[in-house]
Amino acid sequence: MSEKKLMLGNAAVARGLYEAGVCFVSSYPGTPSTEVTEEAAKYDEITCEWAPNEKVAMESAFGACLAGKRSFCGQKHVGLNVAADPLYTMSYTGVNAGMVIVVADDPGMHSSQNEQDSRHHAIAAKVPMLEPSDSEEAYEFAKLAYEISEKYDTPVILKMCTRVAHSQSLVEVGKREVPEKKYEKNIAKYVMTPGNAIKRHPLVEKRTLDLIEFAENSPVNRIEKGTGNIGIITSSTSYQYVKEVFGDSVSVLKLGMVNPLPVRLIENFADTVDELFVVEELDPIIENYVKTLGIKVSGKEKLSLLGEFSQNMVAEAFGQEVPEGVSLDDDIPVRPPIMCAGCPHRGMFYTLKKLGCTVLGDIGCYTLGAAPPLGAMEMTLCMGASIGAAHGFNKVLGEESSHRTVAVIGDSTFMHSGMTGLANVAYNQSDSVVIILDNSITGMTGHQQNPTTGYNIKGEPAGKIDLVALVRAMGFENVRVVDPYDLKTCEKVVSEELEAAGPSVIISRRPCALLKNVKLHAPLTVDESKCIGCQSCMKVGCPAVSMREVDGKKKAHIDETLCVGCNVCSKLCPVDAFSGVQPFEPIPTAEYI
Repeated sequence: MSEKKLMLGNAAVARGLYEAGVCFVSSYPGTPSTEVTEEAAKYDEITCEWAPNEKVAMESAFGACLAGKRSFCGQKHVGLNVAADPLYTMSYTGVNAGMVIVVADDPGMHSSQNEQDSRHHAIAAKVPMLEPSDSEEAYEFAKLAYEISEKYDTPVILKMCTRVAHSQSLVEVGKREVPEKKYEKNIAKYVMTPGNAIKRHPLVEKRTLDLIEFAENSPVNRIEKGTGNIGIITSSTSYQYVKEVFGDSVSVLKLGMVNPLPVRLIENFADTVDELFVVEELDPIIENYVKTLGIKVSGKEKLSLLGEFSQNMVAEAFGQEVPEGVSLDDDIPVRPPIMCAGCPHRGMFYTLKKLGCTVLGDIGCYTLGAAPPLGAMEMTLCMGASIGAAHGFNKVLGEESSHRTVAVIGDSTFMHSGMTGLANVAYNQSDSVVIILDNSITGMTGHQQNPTTGYNIKGEPAGKIDLVALVRAMGFENVRVVDPYDLKTCEKVVSEELEAAGPSVIISRRPCALLKNVKLHAPLTVDESKCIGCQSCMKVGCPAVSMREVDGKKKAHIDETLCVGCNVCSKLCPVDAFSGVQPFEPIPTAEYI
């Protein structure tokens, strides 16, 4: 008997994977996709892993499907860039057992460095893409994707977005069924030498035509007839906004398969309306396709290429009534994102700013080191780019930069794509200082394990990479470990390595203060009779430290609900106004290892 449950879109996808008989999941965490894999890991029948990066995850999932087991790979939109290499060739090889790829786009860039439209990847790779508009469809489309994958011999992309991934709706769940497949040696199909690949390309083009025919008749693409003479073609969350704004007053062609797109279905729909519009977030992919069919259509003339849509935005674009919102009379201060109280990265960024370093940064929660008052990061491009960028920066500027320009990268990001950049520094020998910010977790996406932590996705003991041994093996003689809570030693070690010739690595090691196994200390207190209001303690930008007026004078204040007793602020106080300081367990030596 079926059962209805209220589910996040990501959890619904995971349930769909479970019922479709998926046996292997390999992903890299990336908001807003992360929970798909975390939820899948709750099903003991599925082997789930965090891979070092998305390329490895997709290759692992391909290997599992090749072996005859349905597999899955998940990532956010920029992660699909990393996995594009295997994806585009998998389109040629096809699959054995079904393989599904989730990519979660982030319109509005809530947690991303761009808002690219992943439909371009599906079109360029010539693989089918399904796009659900709520949790029920996320669940159904996940299961359908495996049927399409095996029937048409192709990987299938399931495109999520922030609103579908993180909203909730009812899902009617069923039971798990595991289909049986066997591996069969097939060199012509799976060995993509030029001679084999050129024979596979015509099969890809034939498959696209077959998938277009599927799109013409599949219920994932449906016409909802309205009372008016306006027609709107839409998909994903845009469909929800259109229905909320117009109800049944317009006709809607709701697309669940966004690559390849149907032809006759669109033409027939256009014939039934007097005016045709497309409502889609980000790029005008559906709109441009409709125009290639010779159909008059409007879309981006009314709606933006930028950011997330909303009900009000759609209503305003079409001249509909926009409900008045409710606002507060009081001005609410902005709350920009900031590193947490006790964040171990804060001490290192304070040191780098104090030393006047040019800091080329990377992707992670430590990217917040660019924000005031630290302002200690001047570049962030993509995962792993800090090291390669610092190498090029120092190579071309030489003495002008190399003694004050450093790269910073987190432990998880280093394992993701920093090692090749570091190998380049060792091989081509720039005077670069690379600082690995080792907080013993993947902090940015919510505390996922990685190859340096010693635990797998379920928290069980796993292989653990020794960063010091790894860096030494890559050719670095100068490898030092510092505790970022120890500001004096940090300054000493960074200063020495900035002055030394040749490349070096500093590992800034202290676990994330939010980890469950980290022992925190009681909050500090301020002796207001000692405090001179110099605001030195404010230079580290800790949210637990503020200034308050006491008897007409500004005094430091500690929010005891936030303070974890890291003691960094106390080390900046010239008059020892902080009390309650307790020593932390020391980190191993900062000498050469």
